[in-house]
Amino acid sequence: PMEQPAVSNGRKRLVGSIITAVVAAGLGYTYVHEGGYVNHKADRGGATRFGITEATARRYGYRGDMRYFPKRCDAQHPVCADRIYTERYIDGPGYRPLAGIEPAVFFEVYDSAVLHGPPRSSRWFQEAINELCRSSIAVDGKVGPQTLGAYADCQQTIGKVTLCLRMLDRLDGKQEAFFRAIVARRPSQKVFLRGWLNQRVGNVDRAKCRDWRD
Repeated sequence: PMEQPAVSNGRKRLVGSIITAVVAAGLGYTYVHEGGYVNHKADRGGATRFGITEATARRYGYRGDMRYFPKRCDAQHPVCADRIYTERYIDGPGYRPLAGIEPAVFFEVYDSAVLHGPPRSSRWFQEAINELCRSSIAVDGKVGPQTLGAYADCQQTIGKVTLCLRMLDRLDGKQEAFFRAIVARRPSQKVFLRGWLNQRVGNVDRAKCRDWRD
C-alpha cells in the first residue's frame, strides 16, 4: 500500500512528459506548415506570421510590425506565437488532456482549431464521437470532462487504435466538406483549395495511431 502513491505519481509524470512532447510537436508542425511572414492579397486573413493573423496578434496586445512578430516570448516580447497558440488553441479549448489520451487525434483537433477556430474544431470532434461511439454528448464546442470521458470510454469499447483511425477519417471528411463549402460560397478562394486539401486533409500520419501506446 505504501508504494501506490509513488506508482501513481510516476504515471502522472510519464503522462505529463508525453503531453509536453506532443504539444511541442504540435507547435513545431504548425510553424513548419504556416511558415513566416505572409501577406497574400487574396487571403481574407490579411498579414500573418507563423500563422498568426494580425487581428489576433492585436487582440493579444501586439503593436509592432507583423513582419517582426516573435515566435518565442521573453521579457521584451510578452506576446508571441508560442503564447497565442498555447492559450488560444490548446489550453483555452481544453485540448491539453487529449494529448495524453490520444496524441494523433490531438494533432488533428488542434490543427483544425488553428485553421477554423476552436469552437468549430471542438464541435466536429464532439459530432464525431457521437457518430462513431453512439454517444449523446452535447455538441456545444466546449471540450471538457464529458467529451474527453466519452472518448476514453469509446477507446475501451472499440479499441484505441481502431477509434483513432476512424476518428481521423471522420474529422478529415468534415474538414474537406468545409473547405469545399467555402469555395462554393466564395469562388475567389478556389486558388487555395488544392493547398488546403493537400496540407490539411490526411496530414496526420495514421501510423501515429499506433505510436505512444502503453
